[in-house]
Amino acid sequence: MGLRDRRILVFGLGVHGGGVGVARWLVKQGARVTITDLKRAEELQSSLDALRGLPIEYVLGEHREQDFLNADLIVRNPGVARESKWLQFARERNIPVEMEMSLFVERLPRGSAQVIGITGTKGKTTTTLMTGAILKRANPKTVVAGNLRISALELLDQIDAETAVVLELSSWQLEAFPEHEISPHIAAITNIFPDHLNRYRDMDDYANAKAMIFRYQQPADFIVLNFDNKLLTHFAPRALSQVVWTRATRGLKEGAYRDGNALVWRWRGAAQRIMDACDLHVPGEHNIANALTAIALASVWGAKPEQIVEALHEFRGVEHRQEFVREMGGVQYINDTTATAPAAAIVAIETFAPRAHGIVLIAGGADKALDFSEMARVIAAKVRAVVLLEGSATDQLENAVRDAGGKSLLFGRFDGLAGAVERAREIARAGEIVLLSPGCASFGMFANEFERGERFKEIVSAQ
Repeated sequence: MGLRDRRILVFGLGVHGGGVGVARWLVKQGARVTITDLKRAEELQSSLDALRGLPIEYVLGEHREQDFLNADLIVRNPGVARESKWLQFARERNIPVEMEMSLFVERLPRGSAQVIGITGTKGKTTTTLMTGAILKRANPKTVVAGNLRISALELLDQIDAETAVVLELSSWQLEAFPEHEISPHIAAITNIFPDHLNRYRDMDDYANAKAMIFRYQQPADFIVLNFDNKLLTHFAPRALSQVVWTRATRGLKEGAYRDGNALVWRWRGAAQRIMDACDLHVPGEHNIANALTAIALASVWGAKPEQIVEALHEFRGVEHRQEFVREMGGVQYINDTTATAPAAAIVAIETFAPRAHGIVLIAGGADKALDFSEMARVIAAKVRAVVLLEGSATDQLENAVRDAGGKSLLFGRFDGLAGAVERAREIARAGEIVLLSPGCASFGMFANEFERGERFKEIVSAQ
C-alpha cells in the first residue's frame, strides 16, 4: 500500500520512542496522520515534544469510533493488547492493521542482506548489541534497531541490498509476524521465563508469542536456541529451519543430526575457542550465554572468528543492565532497572553476591501477574537488606520475602526513589553493593523502566 495522502491512525503513542518514530516516518511518507492514546497530554509530554511542529492530529485521553472508521490503515503500537476491542472493531470492518515491524520488513530492499532477529525474556538487548558490534566489524553498513528505543522504520533510508540488519524483538513486536507469515532469516531466542503474564493467558501463550520469531522460517533459515533453558529444548521439533544449540553450562558435541524437519547443530567447540580468546568483560554466567548466542548468530551470518573476538573483547555492557554507576564510601551502586521480572532480578543478585560483602537491594513496583516466591528465596539466602519501592506488586513481594524467612531483611517502603536510595545509603557498608534490580515494572511511579534508571543515576551521582 502506498502511504501518500492515506489516512493513517497510529493507535498508541507511548513513551518508549517507537510510536514517535512510526509517526515521524509516516509523515515523511506523506500520510495524513492521527494519533490516539488513552494517556493524557501531560503523561505523553516527552513524545509530544519529539513530534512538535509536524502535521499530526492528536486524540488523547480517549479513543473515538470515528477515528477508526475514517482510517485507511491502523498502525498498532506494541503496547496495545492484541485483544483490544478497537482492533476487533477495525478487523470486523476490514480496516487493515499493521505494526512497525511488519511495515519495516515489507519495505526492506529487494535482495537485502540477511536479517537477524533476537528475542527472549532476558538477555535479548545485550545479545542484540553484541551481535551488532560483531557484524559492524564485518560489515560497517550494519544497522541495529527494534526494541531498543530506536525506530526501525526511520533507518530504512540507510539500508540497501548490502546492509546487515540486527533486530531486537519483544514478544509484543513479534505479534506482527503471523498475519504476514514472516520470520527473520537468522533468529535466536535467548531464553524464556515467566513474564508479561498480565498480558498473556499463561506461559504457553507467552512462549508461543516468542516462537513467532522462527515459526515461518524455511529449511535454509537458522534458529539459535539455548540448550540450558528447559523450555527451549521443546522448540526444536517445531522448527522447519536449521537449529543451532548453544550451552554455557557444559559443552555440546559438534555435528549435525536430523530431528523431524530440522537439521540440528550441536555447536560448542568453536564457540568455546572464541570465548577463551575474547576475554569477556561483562560479568555473570548469563553474559556467557548471551555471548555464545551472539557468536552463533554472527558465525551463521558469516563473520570471521577474529572479528568476533575483537568485538566481544571491547564490549562493555548495556546501559541500565547491571550498569556500574559509581563507588562512594566503599559502596558500589549498580543500576539494573531493566530487571522488570523476578527471573531477571535473580540473575543480578546471583551475579553480584559472590563479588560483594553484601547486597542492599532496592526492589518492588508494578504488577505483571508474576510469582515472587523464587526471588524471595534468593533474597533470603543472598541479600543482606531490602528497601522496597511502592507499587501494585510490592505487597506480594514483601509477603514472599517474609514467608521465605527474610522479615529481618526488610528496611522500609518508600513512595519515591530518592527516599529509597537514601535509606540504602544509610544501611550499606564498605565493600557492599546497592543494587537497583526491582523485579517489577515501573508504571505508576515512572513512565518506564528507563526513566527509573535515569532517576537512580541522577540521585546517586548527586550524593
